[in-house]
Amino acid sequence: MKKNMGGTDRIIRLVVAAAIVGLFFANIISGTLGIVLLVVAGIFVLTSTVSFCPLYSIVGLSTCPVREKQA
Repeated sequence: MKKNMGGTDRIIRLVVAAAIVGLFFANIISGTLGIVLLVVAGIFVLTSTVSFCPLYSIVGLSTCPVREKQA
């Protein structure tokens, strides 16, 4: 898998996932919506840890900074 997520994107996903988990355990979100959002949070954490988003590859998007080739 080629990395297609930059550092900022990874941090944003982790913060959003932490916020969702916090809201769920504070009983602000619950029920079916809470479970769906927990699954989304899990996906965010997983994609952040591996620096690869399958949806980005389908769309052809990459937030990973381009590295210069050394001569």
